Amino acid sequence: MRLGTYELEKPLFLGPMAGVTDLPFRILCKEQGADVLCTEMISAKALYYKNKNTAELLQRQPEESPLAVQLFGSEPDLMAEMAAMIEDRYEIIDINMGCPVPKVVNNGEGSALMQNPELAARIVKAIADKVHHPVTVKIRKGFDEAHINAPELARRLEDAGAAAIAVHGRTRVQYYSGQADWDIIRQVKEAVSIPVIGNGDIRNAEDASRMFSETGCDGVMIARAARGNPWIFSRIRRGLRGENAPAPERDEIKAMILRHGRLLAEVKGEAVAMREMRKHIAWYTAGMPHSSRLREQSNHIQSLEDLEGCVAKITI
Repeated sequence: MRLGTYELEKPLFLGPMAGVTDLPFRILCKEQGADVLCTEMISAKALYYKNKNTAELLQRQPEESPLAVQLFGSEPDLMAEMAAMIEDRYEIIDINMGCPVPKVVNNGEGSALMQNPELAARIVKAIADKVHHPVTVKIRKGFDEAHINAPELARRLEDAGAAAIAVHGRTRVQYYSGQADWDIIRQVKEAVSIPVIGNGDIRNAEDASRMFSETGCDGVMIARAARGNPWIFSRIRRGLRGENAPAPERDEIKAMILRHGRLLAEVKGEAVAMREMRKHIAWYTAGMPHSSRLREQSNHIQSLEDLEGCVAKITI
């Protein structure tokens, strides 16, 4: 698939996740083979009002290319103005029309836009007319089972100037429960001529291969399955090539946790980094022997030295 100046063969996308896909985590995923990265979602209004917390979300490194910045909002002109203001820092402008969180939806943003296709199309057109980089959109199957409109909405967004569409095969009402509907991704692919990225329940190479074959999608997006598992990208890539893709061994996991913590400390300072590492340790060690004890111990780490002590106790 082509995205701007990038020609990508069955690309693997890191899906945006609030509180997860920050700069350090993106770097780890890129090193493991993620083809396209995405920032955490960023409020267009927060950008406009120069919210101090937004500056951290905008950080990036050159090696992240191609990197998408994901904006959310509901005001076409404001979103276009903010997209144009920051586009030189990124390679792709992505628009969030899939976030299910109530505080976002209740403002008419995120997946609420699926209930207002006309406004959704106006947002895409306003941004596409204003910026020079590709404009992509992340949508869901629909708002609820009574309003499944992903194919129709995708057509409108393509007409408005979208360069690609990512489809999560769940409704807003489902959040992340139940099974993702891959058939809706196939329907979107058949409805538009632009690239379609399939998202939902991609946990390994077999899932990715099946997603490609069953939906005809041009790329796959991995989000929650990458938490505590940046190796998922290298393992899927090797699996798609028919190569053996063993799970990481204990020492690899321990080294990754330490690298993650050190990168976080460089970017956010040691105190904040260690608080954030507590959730990451839970993800990295899920399913391991004594993982509940490790999680409890990780809740007390305050320094890199504490992190090193906690990681030293990991056994598999």
